[in-house]
Amino acid sequence: MPRAFTADAPSRLWVADLTQHPTDEGWLYLATVLDAFSRRVVGWAMAERATAELVIDALDMAVWNRRPRGELVHHSDHGARYPSLAFSRRLEAAGILDSMGSVGDALDNAVAESFFATLQTELLNRAPWPTRQALKTAVFEYIEAFYNRRRRHSALGYLSPEDFERRWHLHHEVPATAA
Repeated sequence: MPRAFTADAPSRLWVADLTQHPTDEGWLYLATVLDAFSRRVVGWAMAERATAELVIDALDMAVWNRRPRGELVHHSDHGARYPSLAFSRRLEAAGILDSMGSVGDALDNAVAESFFATLQTELLNRAPWPTRQALKTAVFEYIEAFYNRRRRHSALGYLSPEDFERRWHLHHEVPATAA
């Protein structure tokens, strides 16, 4: 039975996964890190091969974008890259707790799987991709210009990830102390 992952604030739970899509030049691999609180893609990386470095690059982008403080859990499946020593060391260096789903249970990482299903439907399967670069450009635009900023989610009260987080921050800002 899949675990129900929820977070009550940004950067408490990140979910990660890796997917691939064909081009006329060969496969393009995409690693993502999503904030489970808002469904926002906070880190991602693309490459011609699925390596530990690819998932580390996505994690590094997430850490750079979010600069997490406090307890943060990174959840992924048991794909060959996530249990790697290099990846585990990077999590530890960033002070992030590691979590992995049940072996062979895609539903145990449902938030990440849902993102990839959406990406597949809304972008990847709509056209053939002659080059990796064309697909990289399209994925970049999808994530940064559309998905994070404008794509509405029923789970977020029909707000985009960016708007959902903005609304949360408006109600949870710590007031500055008077000097």
